[in-house]
Amino acid sequence: MENSHSASYAAAGVDIEAGYKGVQLMKKHVARTMIPGVVSGIGGFGGLFAPDLAGMKEPVLVSGTDGVGTKIRLAQLMDEHDTIGIDCVAMCVNDIICCGARPLFFLDYIAIGKNEPEKVASIVSGVAEGCVQAGCALIGGETAEHPGLMAPEDYDLAGFAVGIVDKEKMLDPSQVKAGDVILSLPSTGIHSNGFSLVRKVFNIEHAKLDEWSEELGGELGGVLLQPTAIYVKPVLAAIEAAQVHGVSHITGGGFYENIPRCLPKGMTAKIDKSALWIDPIFRMIQRLGNIPEHDMFNTFNMGTGMVLVVAKEDVDKAVAALNSEGEGARVIGEIVAGDAGVELL
Repeated sequence: MENSHSASYAAAGVDIEAGYKGVQLMKKHVARTMIPGVVSGIGGFGGLFAPDLAGMKEPVLVSGTDGVGTKIRLAQLMDEHDTIGIDCVAMCVNDIICCGARPLFFLDYIAIGKNEPEKVASIVSGVAEGCVQAGCALIGGETAEHPGLMAPEDYDLAGFAVGIVDKEKMLDPSQVKAGDVILSLPSTGIHSNGFSLVRKVFNIEHAKLDEWSEELGGELGGVLLQPTAIYVKPVLAAIEAAQVHGVSHITGGGFYENIPRCLPKGMTAKIDKSALWIDPIFRMIQRLGNIPEHDMFNTFNMGTGMVLVVAKEDVDKAVAALNSEGEGARVIGEIVAGDAGVELL
């Protein structure tokens, strides 16, 4: 930016011009996310969005915010930064679709020890890809250089999403009833939860991340860094096609904490463990860490990234809609009366 330079600030460790270069480099990635409703480009003081409210009786805004957690350390060790942004978007939009909401826009926040424009642009390229997958716009963000607080190579990433749903179409736990069927949508590995335990199990700072594993069918680092699946389009398709009574994003806390969040009091999710497809990475973590099965299902997604509770008579419709969006949905259980929350049998 013309005439914008502070030698004093640069001497303190903050390079304003690097920030401007980063914005220029990321513009082509942000452009991929533009959808109807975007009013402003990046660079202003606020991101502007005009939602289309046509056909809605009582629009409700739904928001969600999250980060990527210590999975970022893996990206730093591997010096691969172009997918971690997908995780950030996924953690936010996968939450808000649990209400039946359609994501509209996203903003990101990057705190970094030293602003390297190419690295920042690479991070944002992943955020943009996540937004494209979710069908929402990246309308703003912030990159903050933190010399003295963070090591030069360190960074953290967080995000914020806003969606919309007509109030009469909102998903609510009260809709769930005994006899409903539970569907599982497959995860793409660990997603973005439990990485403090993962790093301990694999002694990640000293692990051979580029070593091929026959058990995993890939390099350890690549399997661990696999970005979180974004379920927006398949879940919204299922809601449109069938009576979906509940949706639960299987994040931190695994099955035991997240599935009950879409259930009313007096209802229990009865899960058939033999119906689950558990990724090899989880078997490896459990074995190497000598971790009890309960703790595994209370920490990780165990191969199920999203759960849908569907009316029994609409199961075929829901599965067809999900499969049409590329999801290999499978029946893993049913809702029964009881106060156990989740039963794994």
